[in-house]
Amino acid sequence: MRLLKLGSLLAIVGLLLFAGSPSSRAQVAVQIGPAPVCPYGYYAVPPYQCAPYGYYGPEWFSGGIFIGAGPWFHGPENFHGRINNRYDIHRGYHGARPHRGEQPDWNSHRNFQKSFRGNEERDGHGHTVSHGNRGHDDRH
Repeated sequence: MRLLKLGSLLAIVGLLLFAGSPSSRAQVAVQIGPAPVCPYGYYAVPPYQCAPYGYYGPEWFSGGIFIGAGPWFHGPENFHGRINNRYDIHRGYHGARPHRGEQPDWNSHRNFQKSFRGNEERDGHGHTVSHGNRGHDDRH
């Protein structure tokens, strides 16, 4: 009998604790924030790391300023520009990359427009662009 009373008391206390606890709702907030400050642009996919000099072609820059990629793209809707995917960390590049906040050194890259050798075209959102496939991602 004593065991039954103790069990009943524990059940009541448990119900009161459970009923008195505040309900919580899961909330998900996605905030993009400001674009990364990278001297030669940043990769168009998270975590938006700085891209090295030579990854983006000259059409990605206006007056020496990167026009953006991914969520911060500021070019025309039908834009497509060349990249050199040999400098893509998502494809195995392990070389040097600038840090956020570094300033570009365009004086040491005077022949950028003539010397750039891109091997792929992408739209401003990171999708590979090919003839008849503009705006679709065929990287997967």
